[in-house]
Amino acid sequence: MIVGVGIDVVDVARFLATVERVPALRERLFTPEERDLAPASLAARFAAKEAIAKALGAPAGMSWQDATVRRVRGQQPVVEVRGTVAAAAAAARVTRFHLSLSHDAGIASAMVVAERD
Repeated sequence: MIVGVGIDVVDVARFLATVERVPALRERLFTPEERDLAPASLAARFAAKEAIAKALGAPAGMSWQDATVRRVRGQQPVVEVRGTVAAAAAAARVTRFHLSLSHDAGIASAMVVAERD
């Protein structure tokens, strides 16, 4: 059963300008393994985290560090949650996330479906 759907779109250049202007954002928004990704991939990860929050109903108090997007070449991206995001997912009885990422023409986007058994 679908619990929620979230989508987000990010202007890559604008996002990177903000991260360069406020370097602490990179550490606040991304896990260590995400921080050194290419600009478009980093923007897509940010869009994914926004989409995850929207799919969960945007509850207050979630930490960006508590969601990681893993990508293995040739496979679909995977959402891993812990801490505050895992708690929000458990409260909504979400058992899995489905994620689609895209980036083209200076835009990064993410779409998330939160599902429960």
